[in-house]
Amino acid sequence: MSTAPPTSPTSGSEPAGGSPSDEPRPSGAAPAPARRTWAPLRPLVLRLHFYAGVLIAPFLLLAAATGFLYAASFPAEKIVYAHELTVPVGDTKLPISEQVAAARKAHPEGAVAAVRPSPQDDATTRVMLSGVEAVDEDYTLAVFVDPYTAEVRGSLEQYGSTGALPLRTWIDEFHRDLRLGETGRLYSELAASWLWVVALGGLVLWFSRRRARRKVRGTTGRRRTLGLHGTVGAWAAAGFLFLSATGLTWSQYTGAHIDELRTSLGGATPSISAGAGGEHSGHGASAASGDAAHGVGLDKVLAAARAKGLGDPVEIVPPADAESAYVVKQIERSWPTKQDSVAVDPGSGQVTDELRFADYPVLAKLTRWGIDLHTGVLFGLVSQIALMLLALSLIVLIIWGYRMWWQRGRGSAFGRPIPRGAWQQVPPQILLPLAVVVAVIGYFVPLLGLSLLAFLAVDIVLGGIAHRRGRAAATR
Repeated sequence: MSTAPPTSPTSGSEPAGGSPSDEPRPSGAAPAPARRTWAPLRPLVLRLHFYAGVLIAPFLLLAAATGFLYAASFPAEKIVYAHELTVPVGDTKLPISEQVAAARKAHPEGAVAAVRPSPQDDATTRVMLSGVEAVDEDYTLAVFVDPYTAEVRGSLEQYGSTGALPLRTWIDEFHRDLRLGETGRLYSELAASWLWVVALGGLVLWFSRRRARRKVRGTTGRRRTLGLHGTVGAWAAAGFLFLSATGLTWSQYTGAHIDELRTSLGGATPSISAGAGGEHSGHGASAASGDAAHGVGLDKVLAAARAKGLGDPVEIVPPADAESAYVVKQIERSWPTKQDSVAVDPGSGQVTDELRFADYPVLAKLTRWGIDLHTGVLFGLVSQIALMLLALSLIVLIIWGYRMWWQRGRGSAFGRPIPRGAWQQVPPQILLPLAVVVAVIGYFVPLLGLSLLAFLAVDIVLGGIAHRRGRAAATR
């Protein structure tokens, strides 16, 4: 099954008419089964799968390679930054206020944006500073403090809610937008928009082949490549569909449509009320100022959160202004997920609002889990290994896809493109509803729709040129 996009090029292994490939039928093989109602669609799927693979495979290859590196960056980060992240286990951890004071003494610049107390016995405490000169406003400077001695073990730039340090941040940005900013995000959204199309198309093509032609053992040449390509693709297809769906969740254009749909269905992610009296909503962490010592202080705030059942790991966000409260939230995204949060009045130390992950709407939970599984956070090392295997399979499928295309040309050049006119074989009662479905999908997944329109326009122009040349040759 040519599930991966790269496969597409190889799908050219079968003629556009949807008949079996050009390989000779084994002696004694049963005649081809009768045409089924969906048979006219097969040539169209084959052509779409082929060209999607040819044109989109380079984007998918890049996304797969950088995705593999990103999944591997989690364990790599623990090794590269072991000095900052870990400490010898001591007897008693110091109060959070003393640890923050030590961090501020070493780094008086900026303001305390958040504090992450040491979550394990051998882990450091992170004090995140915003507004630090030479640190991008979207980042914070994480100061790592020994919770037993208050020794500052170093400082590193940090990005995102998962606390990515420089190594993982660089790979993450390269995977997401090639480090080109908003414009670069189009590449990853384009890849995610087409991945599910080529995966489903590959499944249709693979399972529509006779079972005898799917085997790998005992085959050679192009047929063997197709067998390997299809087998691996069939096993990996579910993973590709998942990566495509979750990748689009926070994409630039399709992601906006998904957010609107979630909101309309009551599935938006809720937020805690961060007003000191529970009356105000919204909390600007970046607006926090000073050393975070507001009102009752960090130690009593943390104790109040602990009393409400918020276990490690947690993050404490100081009040944004005089009318705001502290927000203490759990930041565990592996399994089981811990995402409860409370707001604590800085004057009284009383909890003014609570938000439990168990009370999230179902769509909000699914979105959270989907994104965390896509990024390798959910289930930790297990999901990271699974993501690396998926990335490797996609890379291999792309290589096999282009190899099949080359073998289709008998090993001396790439094979001819799949012939035009496949859509003409589709009955109107199927073609018209299909066109409506494609138009709707193209609206909600705009990069898929626009690129498909561009492909059709180019294909029509090339078809017209070929037609005129054919007529001119016939008149000579």
